[in-house]
Amino acid sequence: MAPKPAVKVADESAPVGEVPIHRKFENIWSRQRNRVVSCFECKRKHEVSDQATSTNCPGCSAHIDLRDYKVTTSFSRTIRTRGDVHLTNKGDLSSTSVICHSAVIEGKLRGNLQCEESMTIELVGKIPGRIAAQNIVVERKSDIQCFRRVTVNNIDIRGRMSGEIVATGSVTIHKTGSLDGNVTAKSIAIEKGGMFSGQLVIGQATLTQGELLPEAKAVEAKAQPDVPIGAAQPAHAT
Repeated sequence: MAPKPAVKVADESAPVGEVPIHRKFENIWSRQRNRVVSCFECKRKHEVSDQATSTNCPGCSAHIDLRDYKVTTSFSRTIRTRGDVHLTNKGDLSSTSVICHSAVIEGKLRGNLQCEESMTIELVGKIPGRIAAQNIVVERKSDIQCFRRVTVNNIDIRGRMSGEIVATGSVTIHKTGSLDGNVTAKSIAIEKGGMFSGQLVIGQATLTQGELLPEAKAVEAKAQPDVPIGAAQPAHAT
């Protein structure tokens, strides 16, 4: 008679009272799958599962969207998510306002885009709306014209860009990059071969990121509308 197959049991080699090694890795993996998100309304932060598509703020009970969005055709609805947005080269995003964690822009962006973290631009075309992020990368094959002020912490320009930049950190123009527009930043670096044309203000730590005015005057300046120069108001896709 053939011997009976062994029954799978817990790791007998582990001493009594010690957690088996595979359990330790499972615990580490489960912790890595969580992330911290902040509420859009009260800004309170809390931890959620990385697999969750939505949550409610434990402070004010506001709904928080956690989904990722991939735009492949015309899309005009407002997006407000702590997930990511990918605007493909065939996409046409005409939403008045888009707020997300990070974004990759390859298609037409007609409205305003605000990223909590990073924004990568791989686009040849015009951006009529306001864009803002902690870190922006303008890729090598990009050729963009920004009609409104670009608000950022750090920006890396590897392709061609025209427009005004306000950076609380640094502006870096790589050897394949060129920038035509005014810059206000704490520092700027231009690699050999890189090109820059425009007015430059460096080290203005007392100026606010949004309005280029002393902080005492920033509240008064916020009431003034930011109108794109030489461009009509972007039309919504149907």
